[in-house]
Order: sequence, then structure tokens, then C-alpha cells
Amino acid sequence: MAVDPLRQVVSSLMPRARADLAELVTFRSVANPDIEPPAECAKVANWLIDKFTEVGLERVVASPTPDGSKCVHGVAPGPPGSPTVLLYCHYDVQPTLGEHLWHTPPWELTERDGRWYGRGTADCKGNIVAHLTALRALREHAGGFPCTIKLIAEGSEEQGTGGLEAFVPPNAELLAADAILVADTGNFTVGVPTLTTTLRGMTSVDVRLSALSSEMHSGMFGGPAPDPVAGLIQVLASLHDERGNTTVDGVGASEQWHGVDYPVDQFRKDANVLDGVELIGDGSVMDMLWTRPSATVLGMDIPSVLDSSAVVQASAAARVGLRLPPGTSGQQAQDALVEHLRSRVPWGLRCEITRVAVGDPFVGSLDGPAFDAMRSAMEDAFRHPMATEGQGGSIPLCTVLADTFPDAEIMLLGVEEPRCLIHAPNESVDPSEIEHVALTEALFLTRYASNGTS
Repeated sequence: MAVDPLRQVVSSLMPRARADLAELVTFRSVANPDIEPPAECAKVANWLIDKFTEVGLERVVASPTPDGSKCVHGVAPGPPGSPTVLLYCHYDVQPTLGEHLWHTPPWELTERDGRWYGRGTADCKGNIVAHLTALRALREHAGGFPCTIKLIAEGSEEQGTGGLEAFVPPNAELLAADAILVADTGNFTVGVPTLTTTLRGMTSVDVRLSALSSEMHSGMFGGPAPDPVAGLIQVLASLHDERGNTTVDGVGASEQWHGVDYPVDQFRKDANVLDGVELIGDGSVMDMLWTRPSATVLGMDIPSVLDSSAVVQASAAARVGLRLPPGTSGQQAQDALVEHLRSRVPWGLRCEITRVAVGDPFVGSLDGPAFDAMRSAMEDAFRHPMATEGQGGSIPLCTVLADTFPDAEIMLLGVEEPRCLIHAPNESVDPSEIEHVALTEALFLTRYASNGTS
């Protein structure tokens, strides 16, 4: 297929893509009823049913998953003998982390300096729009789809509660495909087409330390009365050595990355590291980010400075996240993390640890007809050689897909380049990434249909 005519069609569809994303951003689809009403996720699920039905998929419905969320799925049968491609995305988003931290309204698409701002613009609603734009372009340009298209849109990915992971194995026939495009990653930088080939796994636990039956005056009782906040700080400090390396007993931390380079200056810029603040760890940026574990204190339950008073706290709690390189299972790492934390508790403090989430690392496809079609599609769409990279984030579903469909080629791509600030305040997307990813997908589906086998 000639690239330029399809490129023009995709370009002409970008105003509609913007309108779709603007509507999607208004849905506060945080899959946590303590933060946003469940009706917000239901609205997005219904929106997806309408839009993907409109674009040509059949039997698009929302099915319940074991964690209480709903996944949206559908199919568009292709010509006999053509391969099947499963398109993945998720429609839930992270909380805002405080609307006062945003420069623009988080639930309203706002354009600034050529980027589109709003919660979910990149992760992952921008990828939903890229899917829709690619399918619309194929229908407009070619009158239909060159192969069988399946859709699966997850409703609780950001919560890590495993709803879709549990849904996939018993519904394998519904989702079976020769190639799977997981649209929930992105490029190394804007304009550089990048296939993500490895993902770190993840696990998280909540640890609560208790010392007293109630808060007590720090002047009258502080000193001999054990302070659970100070105890918790000691426990959390044991997760890193003095150089910042993650040090969880039983979890290795010495692997090296041998792929694309991530320059220190570029990483500092992408990560918004303040001037004068050092990077941590003994390895390179790539080693620390893509091949080694990374422990993070995700949150703490202690009084804020504003709400504090002169008391010794009765208890304190924290949520600890651990990212895992390929080679370590999520369950093994969670077991190790629990034992590590428990063994560091001082002063006989009561310790309660709750296991929150777990997911295994993943290694994607690096050869095969789908990979070859993707490389040529990316390079023609972006007019730039394709790169491969690891990613520090985790998508536990990928391992489930690999186990359930061992012969499928699984590839990770998307619109989420570093400047997007996914999961943080002021999330945004570069619209050119949506356009180029949509063109990539349309080209891939056409070329894979010509060369792939069912």
C-alpha cells in the first residue's frame, strides 16, 4: 500500500481525533469508588461500545471481570484466511493527585504550546483514539479491514487489581489472535518510533506499624514511648543503600542493559530532576530503569505538617511499590518484600502487612511476520528508523497474554513518550504522536494481512 494517500487520510481525521479525546477526558474514569463514582467508568465503557461499533466492529459489549470492573470487547471479521490482530487499550485513568497541582483543568482537554493537556490524554485515552483513527482511516481509504480485528479495552489497569488478567484465560477463544498490539507504552522521544521489548513487573504492599492504643502527648510521653512514624522511617530506609540502590533481601540488582542508550542529560530532563540533585544507583540510567528492581514509597498515612500536633502517633502506614526486571516473578518478589519489611521492624512494634498487587515482568516479540510488518510500518509512518527499548512500567496483562496465546506475536507501542508525564499532574500528549501511531497501525494491519498467516 502506498503510504502517502493513507497518511493524508489519517491527517484529515485528526480534528475528529481531537474531538474524541476531548470527550474522553471529561469522563473521570478512576476505577476506585473511593475517589470517583463508578458511573464515570460506566460512561466510558458505553462510549467505547458506541464508537467501536460505529467504526465497524460487531458484538461490542462490556463484560464484567472478577475485580468488579468491565472490559469492552468486539470483533470485525476479516477476509477468509487472513490473520487476526487483537488491539488492546485501557480506559481507566490515574487520579489527578490534586487539581491544584495542574496548570489546566485536568478533566478538560486544553491545548498549550502544541500539546493537549488533561488526565488520560496519553495514558491511555490517547491510545484509544489512535486505535479509532487507524480503523477509520482504513475504512475510508480501503473500504474495510484487511484482516480480522479484535478489541479488548480494560477498565481497571491502573488499579492493578487483575480483573482482565483473570478474564483472559477462561475467555481465550474470544480473544485469540495471531498478533497482539498492546497500546499502552510509547516512543523513546517524540518522533522516534519505538517498540517496547521488555517491561518490569511490579508488586506493592501496605505496611502498618502500631505502638499505642491512642495518640499521646509528646512532651508527657515522648522518649520512652515508641514512635511508630520513626519506626516506619527506619523500615522504609532499609529499601535503599547509601548510594540509592534498591536493596530488598532475595531480589537481585546487578543486571545490565545492552540496548538503546538513555543519555543522563536526557533522562534528567525527562524526569524533571532539579538542578544539583544527583541520580541514584551504581548502574547506568538504562540499568537502573530497565533491568534492576526499584523500590518506591508510594504513599504514607501520617498527619500532614498542617494537621500535625504535639503527639506521639499511635500508628503509621505506608504503601511500598517494587518494580521488577525480567527474570524475577512478581510473587517471588512480593514474598521477599514482605519478609524484608517485617524483619526490619524495630522495638517490637506491631506490624501488619497487606498484599496489594502483583504482576510479572514481560519480554515481547523481536522476530516474525508481525514484527517485520511493524518495523516497516513504524519507519514509513514516522520517516525514522525504529528503535527498541525497555520500559520501567508494568503491564501484568502482557504475561497473561503470552501464557494464554504462546504463538501470538505481542508488541507494545503507543503515544506515551516521556514528556507526557503520565500518572503525574499536567499529563499531556503530543498530537503528532497520535497521528503517527494511528498511521503506523493502519499500515501494519494492511502489511501484516498481506504477509502474515492465520
